[in-house]
Amino acid sequence: MHYKFKPIFKETIWGGTKIPPFKNMQTSLRKVGESWEISGVAGNETIVCEGPETGRKLNDLVAEYGEKLVGKANFERFGAEFPLLVKFIDARDDLSIQVHPNDETARRQGHEHGKTEMWYLLPSDPDATLLCGLKREISPEEYKQMVSEKTITEAIARYSVGEGDCFFLPAGRIHAIGSGCFLAEIQQTSDVTYRIYDFDRHDDLGRPRELHTELAAESIDYTVLPDYQTHYTSVKNQRVRLVSCPYFTTSVYDLDQALQLDYSQLDSFVILIALHGAAIVTAPDGSHFLLRAGETVLLPATTGLLRVEGSVKFLETYV
Repeated sequence: MHYKFKPIFKETIWGGTKIPPFKNMQTSLRKVGESWEISGVAGNETIVCEGPETGRKLNDLVAEYGEKLVGKANFERFGAEFPLLVKFIDARDDLSIQVHPNDETARRQGHEHGKTEMWYLLPSDPDATLLCGLKREISPEEYKQMVSEKTITEAIARYSVGEGDCFFLPAGRIHAIGSGCFLAEIQQTSDVTYRIYDFDRHDDLGRPRELHTELAAESIDYTVLPDYQTHYTSVKNQRVRLVSCPYFTTSVYDLDQALQLDYSQLDSFVILIALHGAAIVTAPDGSHFLLRAGETVLLPATTGLLRVEGSVKFLETYV
């Protein structure tokens, strides 16, 4: 059993044109900034697009199948809310500088969850950069002053990025996706974002985009680290761990020969996010599906052994 969902394309002022062809899909939208691949966010639930459950919302599946779909511990922890949100993001222009609160701060501010996330870079423009983490110590008061003076970017570390680069963004880490970046994002199910600075852009009605200076000041982790990039060594035909945290564990596979995946002892759903190529994924009973670049597949917690055959690169994530 597996689930594929109809993605939700989001048109944004900073969006580009990379997502539809990457997913081999057509759209009338001109600037697709995001494709929500798997989502249980209220009002933005993804819907099954093939198989016997076609037309059903993700959260309805969780409510019906419970621990058989998400795992016993996850169902006890999250109930009928699916705990991860998976997106592709294409930034033709710079996104706003922003931060997300942790769970404790979010609840204090009236939200259910905070947001910890990660990025994995897909083929991006040669000059693509992003901002991630403070590069020098600043106080909350200095932060507010730099925002008012429009100099906050001077305090944030900037990285030149390319395909395969990975960044972990625990809640509280100030960040911004830069123009030219194309990436996969895995995050807690939460849409709480505090915009810190938006380069004086205006919305479609000519109004300045709202900033959340005070809420962001309460949410920022002011710790300074020497490096915010996740470094790893790519190895063919085996799991390479990228990120492990309380909210998700993510690995990357780069296969050119058959490999067996064993989830029989894992008490969680698994999401596969195909980045390159294609493969046939087969269960012991002979049932199988095609995993192609641009596709995201949800495997229920009852999944055991799977055999992956083909030339394919994909992310694997679970809670």
